Amino acid sequence: MLVDEAKILLGFSTNSCPTPCQVKAAYRRKISEAYTCLLSAITGTRQEGQHGVGYSRVVRSGVPRGGRKNHPLIGIPFLFIILGTVTLGGTNVARAYRKQRADCPSHNPFLP
Repeated sequence: MLVDEAKILLGFSTNSCPTPCQVKAAYRRKISEAYTCLLSAITGTRQEGQHGVGYSRVVRSGVPRGGRKNHPLIGIPFLFIILGTVTLGGTNVARAYRKQRADCPSHNPFLP
């Protein structure tokens, strides 16, 4: 859609330069004309009265995030995995070193 077409659709003349507030008001007016069901829900056909909702809460995730943080408890299993991997690697290196020392003690570059 071109700018001129949008201006005509919103009710402005093609040579006008509307402010953002005027454009916002025109959009709201067009929406209220097109969706009358939304307008009736907003204006107060409800039984609660003329006032809107006084308090609303936005839920950003389905997981409750309380005040207590358990970051160390979450990291402990990963710490065990890392330590186990290092221990297993060290055991394999020590076994290979002992095997090479037993096979050729004079040609071992690791021995002094």
